[in-house]
Amino acid sequence: MKFTHDVIVIGAGAAGLTAAGGCAMFGLKAALIERAEMGGECLNNGCVPSKALITAAKRAAEANEYERFGIQMAAAKVNWTGVHAHIHEAIAHIAPHDSQERFEEMGCDVYRGHAHFTGPRTVEVDGVALTAPKIVIATGSEPMVPPIEGLDSVPYLTNENIWDLDQLPQHLVIIGGGVIGMEMAQSFRRLGSEVTIIEPGELMGRDDPGSVAVVVEQMKAEGVMFVKGTAAKVTPGVLASLSVTLEDGQEVAGTHLLIATGRKARTEGYGLEEIGVELGRNGIKVDARRRTNLKHIYAIGDCREGPRLTHVSGYEGSNVALEITLGVPTKVDWSALPWCTYTDPEVAQIGMTEAQAREELGDKVTVVREGFDHNERAIAEGDTRGHLKVVMVGKKVLGASIVGKNAGEMLLPFTQAITGKASTFAMGSAIIAYPTRSEITKAAAFSAWEGTVFGSVPRGYARTRAWFRKTLR
Repeated sequence: MKFTHDVIVIGAGAAGLTAAGGCAMFGLKAALIERAEMGGECLNNGCVPSKALITAAKRAAEANEYERFGIQMAAAKVNWTGVHAHIHEAIAHIAPHDSQERFEEMGCDVYRGHAHFTGPRTVEVDGVALTAPKIVIATGSEPMVPPIEGLDSVPYLTNENIWDLDQLPQHLVIIGGGVIGMEMAQSFRRLGSEVTIIEPGELMGRDDPGSVAVVVEQMKAEGVMFVKGTAAKVTPGVLASLSVTLEDGQEVAGTHLLIATGRKARTEGYGLEEIGVELGRNGIKVDARRRTNLKHIYAIGDCREGPRLTHVSGYEGSNVALEITLGVPTKVDWSALPWCTYTDPEVAQIGMTEAQAREELGDKVTVVREGFDHNERAIAEGDTRGHLKVVMVGKKVLGASIVGKNAGEMLLPFTQAITGKASTFAMGSAIIAYPTRSEITKAAAFSAWEGTVFGSVPRGYARTRAWFRKTLR
């Protein structure tokens, strides 16, 4: 077969852009296919717009404290048109980083249209046949919409269309208490909406329960309402715009409905099953090198089974680019996988939670906990909410759970510790600028070694040295 390209990448989100750009920069002839907006989920309806909204909501919350630290402020006046503009300005400002022009300058051939496999090494885009010895699928994910009776009878929102709201919801009902649901709930509440979250299980279930509890307490204090139960039916409302009936008969009425029940891999309509690519329960099946059962085809990012995070997509894109260009076999390593939920306070996690570690290792696990109420920067800022938990076996760090202001910024040293590039001893003896919130990291690391450093053997050695000094005089 005569190939048109060295590699074909389907999807121009975080995973596909990294893979295609990397291959092109190594001199390979790369085809990049995208049927929708360049930049994918993160830029257009994920990370960027959500963080822009969160920032606007945080400004409103700060103003609504009225008087603090001896400073009196006027109550926030929310202009939804301005908030909407801020969100889309953020997207527009970042869009050139992911643009077709930029990747063409890198050397990619960019095709705009729907990709469909017509053979194991052939992809067709709007009638144009492309062929390559290596193919990367990076088609991303989409909102998972549960089969709730009557849902199609109301104009419900997802993270894909919520950014197009032309007015602030009066009462936003959210089905789903995961990351998207919790971030949106707090943001819209701070901007003035009434907000109710419906969740049948644990809120933010993948995070440490102690961290989540701090956020839930804060959100309840701000007026977010939580209802435990499963949505069974949605009906258009009479007095309100809609009503959600739960399995136990409870009813929650509101003006807008957001479905935030997770993500599903986008795998339909590409001809994957026709060429024999094996699919799992929620995504393409891959090995540790992100190869499908057809070893020349890779699947990276949200479309494959595994964690769905923008930085994971970029990591996998880099790995695959290295493997395709230099022949270096790369494998994913999730032992130090970080993530952060941008509520206020933030919830940040890396590696194992305490529950995961105890389930796997039992009584071998030890936990060191430090509260921000002992951190002098937090005290000076008047925000001592939250804590840091370090999960260990002996002195080896397995994971860390942080809840507090800017918690996500404190994960880096634990990445080094978990991967063996640093140690808790080094962290505990580091010189850290004062006063900073990251001092809590040093405090936790020092606590892990306190019993050893000041144990009976070093104490005895120190006393012996002191005795000799006095005796020799």
